Amino acid sequence: MKKSLALTVIIGLVTCTCQFAYAQGSKAAKAQGSSEANRLAREGAEAAKNQDLDKAVELLRKATNLDHKYTDELAAVYQRRAYAFAKNQQFQEAIQDYTEAIKIEAKDPRIYEQRAAVEMKMYDYDKALADYSELIKLKPNETRYLNYRAYVYEVKDDVQNSMADTEKVLKLDPNNQEAKARKQRVEQKQAERMPLTPPPSPASSPKGSPAGKKKPGTG
Repeated sequence: MKKSLALTVIIGLVTCTCQFAYAQGSKAAKAQGSSEANRLAREGAEAAKNQDLDKAVELLRKATNLDHKYTDELAAVYQRRAYAFAKNQQFQEAIQDYTEAIKIEAKDPRIYEQRAAVEMKMYDYDKALADYSELIKLKPNETRYLNYRAYVYEVKDDVQNSMADTEKVLKLDPNNQEAKARKQRVEQKQAERMPLTPPPSPASSPKGSPAGKKKPGTG
């Protein structure tokens, strides 16, 4: 009986010791990971400061994998590198970086706006429309975004949707000059496309009786 009790106590002590060691090891691993993430983030921030954006993205990506608190910084560096790519006419690379930033910050309207601007430069109007539509979902009463989308619709020759967005702008801001000018242009296009109404056909007049033959001897 005593041996059984002693064995139970020993097993309990060993179990507690193992659990404590595991907890301590887990804390140490987390602390080490956090420390490594901090180091990588600092180096990434320094690289970004020195305009070495490729290195900054790589370091901050590693830091984010260890500690998600650095996602905001990574998204910001993706945006900076995308802007640099766009300025250098490397539009496809810019789109890729803006897309990566959106994966991290899906509710940041600035990123959608910047990506749409690059898509417009690439004449990719359908993708630009999708981004402006997402912007309008995020900020439905922002006249700037409605004007952007109305402009893209106008460029695509979609006068109906262009007019619809233009009317929304004017409802929010009746003196918006850009919308007023567009409304005139779109109205002119609509008028030019209206089918011409054919003139009414003239009423048919009754046919006159044929002139009778003159009798012989009459003048």
